[in-house]
Order: sequence, then C-alpha cells, then structure tokens
Amino acid sequence: VQLQASGGGLVQAGGSLRLSCAASGRAFSSYVMGWFRQAPGKEREFVAAISWSGGDTYYPGSVKGRFTISRDNARNTVLLQANSLKPEDTAVYYCAAAGPYSSGSYHTRSRYDYWGQGTQVTVSS
Repeated sequence: VQLQASGGGLVQAGGSLRLSCAASGRAFSSYVMGWFRQAPGKEREFVAAISWSGGDTYYPGSVKGRFTISRDNARNTVLLQANSLKPEDTAVYYCAAAGPYSSGSYHTRSRYDYWGQGTQVTVSS
C-alpha cells in the first residue's frame, strides 16, 4: 500500500483544513487507517483512526470534537476534517495504514504498517 497525503497549508487560528490521504494497492477496505502528527522537536502523536468499515472512529482528547476522520472505500481515500484549529495543531500530518493482521492499539505507531510522506499544517495565532 502506498499512501499520499495532501491538503495541508497555512491557516489562521480558528480556521479549518481538510486533509486527504489517497491509497494505492488492493484491499484498502480491509485496512484500519490513521492520522498522526509530528511537531518540531516532539514525538509523532496519534490524531485519529477509523476502522475498516468506517463504523468506529477514535480520537485523543486534544482533538476530539474538532477533528473528524472519514473514509471512502470506493475511492481508496481517507479524510481528516480539522476545524477550530489552534497554533498547537501545527505539525506535519501523516496518514498511516494498518493491515488486517496487525495488532496493538489504534493510537500506537507500531500498529501501522504503511506511512505516507506527510503534509505540513501551520496554524498562525
């Protein structure tokens, strides 16, 4: 599976961005998909995850209520709608895919087998 993230940019605090991750390869619908982010000098952290069917979503407290993850299995795409952005949301955002036989919690990096190249999100105050 190859992943291509896009949609990042510069936005003012309170604004919104919609990140997109396009996946190539077969069996996209069998993968758990996630978004992580990494700010300069910090570890990569979990942002959101969605089950293979799209029926279950997961968020950390820092973005819950502001970010929404969704997927379109027909188009091999996963989206991250980020609203009410804050300067502390500034980071490189990565999409990731976890194969059907991967194990671990949704919020852990080790769960994911494939990673995209990242897209920069910058929120100005």
